[in-house]
Amino acid sequence: NAGSAGSSPTLQFPGQVLELLRGVQRGSEDRKRLLGRLRWALQNEETQQKFVRLDGSIRTLTGLFTSSLAELQLEAARCLHELSHSSVPTVAEACLPVTSYLLTYLSGHSLELTELCLYTLGNLVVESAAVRKQLLPQGIIPVLASCIQSPHEAVLEGVGYVLSQLLQAKEAPTEIIPLVLDSPLPQHMLRLVCSGLKAGMGAAVEFAWCLHYIICRQEDNVVLLALGAVPALSSLLLDLASQIPQGTPEGLELLVCPVLRCLSNLLAQTGCQGQDGRLLIALFLILQCFLQQHPFLIQECLWLLNNLTADDPFFCSALLSLDLLPALLQLLTCSQMATVLVLTVLCNVAEKGALQCQRLLQQPLLPQLLPLLSLPDPEAVGQCLELLHLLFLHCPKAAADFTRQGGHQALEQHQGTPELQERAQALLDMVRQPPGAPSACQATLAVSS
Repeated sequence: NAGSAGSSPTLQFPGQVLELLRGVQRGSEDRKRLLGRLRWALQNEETQQKFVRLDGSIRTLTGLFTSSLAELQLEAARCLHELSHSSVPTVAEACLPVTSYLLTYLSGHSLELTELCLYTLGNLVVESAAVRKQLLPQGIIPVLASCIQSPHEAVLEGVGYVLSQLLQAKEAPTEIIPLVLDSPLPQHMLRLVCSGLKAGMGAAVEFAWCLHYIICRQEDNVVLLALGAVPALSSLLLDLASQIPQGTPEGLELLVCPVLRCLSNLLAQTGCQGQDGRLLIALFLILQCFLQQHPFLIQECLWLLNNLTADDPFFCSALLSLDLLPALLQLLTCSQMATVLVLTVLCNVAEKGALQCQRLLQQPLLPQLLPLLSLPDPEAVGQCLELLHLLFLHCPKAAADFTRQGGHQALEQHQGTPELQERAQALLDMVRQPPGAPSACQATLAVSS
């Protein structure tokens, strides 16, 4: 929730702000106007720090915030919201006396007040461990579990904002995530993420990141797996990809990114996934759609593709049978990380044996690998060497083809690189082997032709 701190000039002390505070404390008839001016003044960071040091300042705001006069209550809430934007922990900690009231008013009837309270809480928990420590025993998790059932999208976005801040705290794995997982929050988060295009993109994006923070900071995601997170998120990706041909909904990439991460991390931890080739088609549709405008998604899609194909013969075969290999090879030179990930996926396929290596080599694969051996990135070169090893192992004929294309010289340049020389030498030994009896690959070719 972006703050506006620093946008207004500092008011003179001990003059104007003190005068505003005294006017509000005296209960003058013009308190609403004075609070409006105070709110404007509190947009300045220096003024915020001076204000919280004034005697009775927070007590006065708390009194008005708990007032039965709705207009004054709302103006006081706006002042507290401005204070919550401060990046100075002492300002957040000065607001400690008001946290229980912020929680109380989340169950009120005013949507604007509920929204203000949520974003104020979210801002406060970012800056102060003391605020987080106080809010947990005050029951912030059960309160948010109640708020997440609201029909109002603005409230849901606010709940997502508070939760995402809590889940990123350094103490989240031990103190916050267990409470969240013991509450009804996970099932509602999953529901709202998966109905993102219908229920509201903003809330879906917030809760998708919340799920990501839980998944990546937990070694064992039993709760989310039991709720069917893997099939639910897989279905969501299919739905999102199906929207693309009709015209991409605005902000779709903001939802796709955390959903890809959630699914990737769950698969990396569990290895359990359904065998649905449509998921691969969805991934490549998403890649094609966002390749130019949002290239950061290439890496996210490739991470998921890697986790789908690792140790899984079904997805390796599907990648080949659905003729997705040309599209994958186009990504080889998109970025340094893309190069490594595409090569890793190709290794996943090549590991499955001679038939898969034969299918890989039907593409003009070797000429595309040769220039990669001259890259300055040792990780990419290392992964390329690994792929060549698998291809030569299962299809010795490929080693001879590689030599004819100048591969021998490309390998020799790495004999002096400590982390690569052993693998480069092993490949040189393989390409120097005299051609012998037909390999498994050649035999397969003979049978299938």
